[in-house]
Amino acid sequence: MDEVRFGEFVAVRRHGDGGVVAELVLDRPKAMNAVSTEMARSISAACDALAPDPGVRVVVLSSTHERAFCVGADLKERNSLSDAELVRQRPTARGAYGGVLELPMPTIAAVHGFALGGGFELALACDVIVADETAVVGLPEVSVGVIPGGGGTQLLPRRVGAARAAELIFTARRVGAAEALSLGLVDSVALAGEDRLRALELAEAMAANSPVGLRAAKRALRLGHGMDLAAGLEIEDAAWRTVAFSGDRAEGVAAFNEKRKPNWPGQ
Repeated sequence: MDEVRFGEFVAVRRHGDGGVVAELVLDRPKAMNAVSTEMARSISAACDALAPDPGVRVVVLSSTHERAFCVGADLKERNSLSDAELVRQRPTARGAYGGVLELPMPTIAAVHGFALGGGFELALACDVIVADETAVVGLPEVSVGVIPGGGGTQLLPRRVGAARAAELIFTARRVGAAEALSLGLVDSVALAGEDRLRALELAEAMAANSPVGLRAAKRALRLGHGMDLAAGLEIEDAAWRTVAFSGDRAEGVAAFNEKRKPNWPGQ
């Protein structure tokens, strides 16, 4: 397993045959992965490296802390910032959440323990959230006088609907794993301690498929969401045209007819 560090608090590990699964690891255990300015820069840098890499088919976002995925923004650091410094820091913070959200390949969050505020927003930026039984999620920002600012007000209603998102954001309440699954806040719940394993297994299953197809399908899903049906179908058609004449399509059809495993060219 290869590992590349991005600053002190973020690592990228490669898994699978050819390293097709990349694990983006939050590694600030002393602060339960609270997102400081430095950590935000590192998350952005890691995403900037992963996004254009044609060898990465799926990304798993995980944590090294035993009791937390990520507890959100580093409030101790925030408390030390002047108003002017907070304004200057804002693009850096947005860059971290946007970096995860804009990854062009499928993304899976492996969540255990606390995933609160910005921590849950990092998970919401992923396509799929795998939690374990210990997971506690929520967007408690209004309880400290702010609002979800890492995409939460936009991503949560896209998952659970406007009214449910409003209730969760306005009450600032924390939600355990079982209820989170029933509300659609997470997509599956594994046994305690097995969220990362399950996420990596799911990533391997996804990564067996065409990298060109995976990215095009994600693009169609993301761009088409919220559009009327006619506009959405045009987006789908545009994405289809990018894959219909690709090397992956030719290889996929050939492998199917020859009853063998595809050897994707990734183009």
